[in-house]
Amino acid sequence: MTAQEFDFSDNSHRRYNPLTDSWVLVSPHRAKRPWLGQQEAAYKPNSPAYDPKCYLCPGNNRATGGQNPEYESTYIFPNDYAAVKIEQPPLLQNDSDKDNLKNRLFKVQSVRGNCFVICFSPKHNLTIPQMKESDLVNIINAWQNLNNDLAKEARENHKPFKYLQIFENKGTAMGCSNLHPHGQAWCLESIPSEVSQELKSFGKYKHEHKTDLFADYVKLELEEKRRLVLENESFIVVVPYWAIWPFETMIVSKKKISSVSQFDHTMKKELASILKQLTIKYDNLFETSFPYSMGIHQAPLNAAGDELHNSWFHMHFYPPLLRSATVRKFLVGFELLGEPQRDLTPEQAAEKLRNLDGKTHYLDKL
Repeated sequence: MTAQEFDFSDNSHRRYNPLTDSWVLVSPHRAKRPWLGQQEAAYKPNSPAYDPKCYLCPGNNRATGGQNPEYESTYIFPNDYAAVKIEQPPLLQNDSDKDNLKNRLFKVQSVRGNCFVICFSPKHNLTIPQMKESDLVNIINAWQNLNNDLAKEARENHKPFKYLQIFENKGTAMGCSNLHPHGQAWCLESIPSEVSQELKSFGKYKHEHKTDLFADYVKLELEEKRRLVLENESFIVVVPYWAIWPFETMIVSKKKISSVSQFDHTMKKELASILKQLTIKYDNLFETSFPYSMGIHQAPLNAAGDELHNSWFHMHFYPPLLRSATVRKFLVGFELLGEPQRDLTPEQAAEKLRNLDGKTHYLDKL
């Protein structure tokens, strides 16, 4: 019997995620199976530039009664349905220092903070890939200003702000409840679990190898180029070696930048450029307005010491579509009970995205 060579594009294997100290199962042969399951409705862009019923359009009343100004660029306001609040009664814990079953197993923390909505554009019918790069620079400016303002509030006015999680849910497939182009920012007095785990991993890697995890990772991806999708002077876009979602990507700064607060004008322009190119590629992949959840991971507000030195600005994109505009990936069964699993290899996904046009949106060709 002749020994066969292991084929990463056909044989099942596990890949380690050093950011979260976890594993993902890769089963590339399963991509060949027929699909008779759930299919999403293909998105057809037919929204007007202004929708009088939209709670986020300029001049309109919001759901709670407030009115939006006639804004002409990026607009931020406190979320009317915030997940966390600044004002709430203290959480009383009796005998919390005692070692008993309840204190071991029923741990709880009070969480205060504030949440914000970031309207990307006054135009109801635009998404990031359809905006001008100058409009995207305005969004990045808004992220930076909000980050700086909340850090100042925490320092000078003792507001309970520790970490600002900036994100966007695009498309109804990712739970977006309003299609007006917008993102959110949740500011908490604690560091969220995903970010906290990354910071621990960065610290562990630096302790063991005397270098930054992302410094080594960027170097390796630029050498191999198999998972590289886009690159400019300041950033790379890769399908991570350990990606879970079929066309998951990550934008990573080439040099060590801890947060958006440190961006100069050149970095803002280059992030705007690479954001536009990536999202155009996403839309062109299946010729649909490609859904995703996107978020920024960066240093905590007013970070110092290890929190500051271990942080490295990067953005995660988690899109759910798998085979077409109507077939999505679900995390169920083994993935919920065992560990995440993917069919398409990261290298195959990167090749598909890399070969797509990142300059011209498919709607502009119609």
